[in-house]
Amino acid sequence: MNTNPTPWEQVRDDSLSAMTAAERKEYDAASIEAEARLELAELVYGARTAAGLTQTELARRAGTRQAVISAIENGAQAPGGVMLSRIAHALGGSLRIAA
Repeated sequence: MNTNPTPWEQVRDDSLSAMTAAERKEYDAASIEAEARLELAELVYGARTAAGLTQTELARRAGTRQAVISAIENGAQAPGGVMLSRIAHALGGSLRIAA
C-alpha cells in the first residue's frame, strides 16, 4: 500500500499534459468561467450582507426570486450583465466593469 499520496499539483499537471489541444482549450474556458462564477458569488454575497439584506429582500428589490440570488451566491449560476445591474441597483449602487 502506498502511504505517500501524490500531491494535487502533480495530478493536475499530469492530467493537463495528457489533454489534446482541444481538450485543454475547453478546460481553460471552463476554468475561467468557474473562477468568474465564484468571484461574482463572493461580490454579491459581500454586498448583500454589508447592506444588511436577506436573499429574499434582495431578490424582491432586484425583481427576481430568492432561489436565483442563492444560486448566484453559491456559484451555481453566473448572472449576466442585466441581472448584475439589477442587483447593483437593488443595493443602491451601479454596475461598473473595469479591467
